[in-house]
Amino acid sequence: MRRFLATILPLAGVLLTAAACGDEPASAPEPPKPSQVSTTNGSFAAPGGDNRAVTYDPAVVPAGATATVTVAVAGKGTEVTLNVTGMVPNRAYGAHLHVKPCGADGTAAGPHHQHQTDPAAAASPPSVDPSFANPVNEVWLDFTADGSGAARVTAAQPWTFGPGQSARSLVVHAQQTQREPGRAGTAGPRAACLTLPA
Repeated sequence: MRRFLATILPLAGVLLTAAACGDEPASAPEPPKPSQVSTTNGSFAAPGGDNRAVTYDPAVVPAGATATVTVAVAGKGTEVTLNVTGMVPNRAYGAHLHVKPCGADGTAAGPHHQHQTDPAAAASPPSVDPSFANPVNEVWLDFTADGSGAARVTAAQPWTFGPGQSARSLVVHAQQTQREPGRAGTAGPRAACLTLPA
């Protein structure tokens, strides 16, 4: 029996050592570092002047409220972050990226930027088909301001803006974004707008 144990114990030690030295589990790859980052900020004011940051409804987006939009491209994806201050405390808002710069009224910003454009919306805007008006094909940044009127929200998209197809404005809407067919992407009146660089 002693000889048997003397033979088995060293083998058990080798097996345990081999199991302990096995391959480490592969760690998740690190996300790519942003290759392009742009940041735009502004303080909302009444329409006039350059209309770079404008409030169309000061009861919803008070004059002096601020917004900062950061767009970071990493690999084949885009991350858009919105920080706001000075909004109406504890109020919900819709927010999206639009295709044109801000203007004297909310319609100047045009429709939502869509990665794949809804062909039906060209003849009858806006796009309300959830196949196109959705948070994967568009950039939705809905938020609820905290007790001090501040909020931060990020949208991560699995695509990048094509050449000449960057969004040109952030529009803050009076309501949160709808998702049902026939209303998808709608979020009430356009309350404020921040122009983004071309």
